[in-house]
Amino acid sequence: MQRPLFRFAQNSAMKRFALVSVLALLAVLAAPVCAATGPARAQLEAFAHDLHSLTGHFQQTLMDVNQQTIKSSAGTLALEAPRQFRWQTTTPYKQLIVADGGHVWMYEPDLDQVTVRNQDSASGHSPLTVLTDIGRLDKDFTSFELGTRQGLDWLELKPKSQQAQFAYVELGFDATGLREMQFKDLTGNITRIVFSDWKRNPALPASTFNFTPPKGADVIGDTSNIPQVHPLAH
Repeated sequence: MQRPLFRFAQNSAMKRFALVSVLALLAVLAAPVCAATGPARAQLEAFAHDLHSLTGHFQQTLMDVNQQTIKSSAGTLALEAPRQFRWQTTTPYKQLIVADGGHVWMYEPDLDQVTVRNQDSASGHSPLTVLTDIGRLDKDFTSFELGTRQGLDWLELKPKSQQAQFAYVELGFDATGLREMQFKDLTGNITRIVFSDWKRNPALPASTFNFTPPKGADVIGDTSNIPQVHPLAH
């Protein structure tokens, strides 16, 4: 059965929204803290200190250049050092992104479709990698203290690579740690992510970061070095 054209356009926008958000988050969690000094840097270092795994909830909003809301979503996330990540959207639609250390998988149940990318190319310049690998930030980013606003201490990170999928990311900290992240993508849109219910260093089962495409799902993308997965024939 042919899918409506508007559904493809809507799904494509959601896919870019979710994937760029995750890539930005991965880059921050894996990068090291650099030249900026101040309260935000101190809070980032404290939050990342001895952090091996992390779970929490997120509320995410995408806004256009006029600060008008385009779409919003909510769900849960989990990460484990140094490269494993799970981002699960539960409302208003279901979507799953899993980084297993070698590949990034995006599963969209409504379309019965899986998109897979090599993790090095997908997240090599992305920002939640600073929390679990604090030593990379100086290499990948230039950082600036932005002071306090709305009760949070803010640190801005600008990627040094021209291949990055975002112009900058801002991290907002309170006494509990990382509370908010905002970033501007290359189209000028702003994504705001609010975090809650952080649990530090929980024991996470290996299955958290394993993904096998459901039987019958369309698999699209880089399936090299994955013997059990085959891309769609065209």
